[in-house]
Amino acid sequence: MKKTSNALFPTLILLFFCSIFTISSFAQTVTDYEARIKEKNIKLIKPVAPIANYVKAVQVGNLVYLSGHGPDKPEGGQIIGKVGTDLTIEQAKEAARLTGISLVSTLKGFLGGDLNKVKRIVKLLGMVNAGPDFGQHPMVINGCSDLLVEIFGENGKHARSAVGMGSLPGNIPVEIEMIVELK
Repeated sequence: MKKTSNALFPTLILLFFCSIFTISSFAQTVTDYEARIKEKNIKLIKPVAPIANYVKAVQVGNLVYLSGHGPDKPEGGQIIGKVGTDLTIEQAKEAARLTGISLVSTLKGFLGGDLNKVKRIVKLLGMVNAGPDFGQHPMVINGCSDLLVEIFGENGKHARSAVGMGSLPGNIPVEIEMIVELK
């Protein structure tokens, strides 16, 4: 009997250390989105008030639906122009990135200042103000998608639609809606 007990002791020790290592490895994979924003030097903005009779975010269960946002400049105002006519794809992609910053800024405010409540970005609907011959809508909306992956890592990868519009409010080049799952 003693031989069996003594033989189990090294196995139990090994299992104990393996469980500690697994828990510690798991803890290290949890990402601090607030720290990542600072590390990447991403500057969020003060959320812009709605321009009509709606709210910027609504929570249903553990999902937050964000209304369409446009490319809000940090110093105020918005980028305007039709993609392919007034703006290049690169300029429009930067406008989509600014729109992503606006979405994340609104989300942070809605969550009481804590983006670490986010479990994952679920879906984007990206609308591009472009002429009928323009066909590179996904390249434009990548500006927002890339930002979300930069901030939220794998949890920032999302389902997405990128569509063309004949016009958008105020002649902005992009408008993007977002659905977010909370922890």
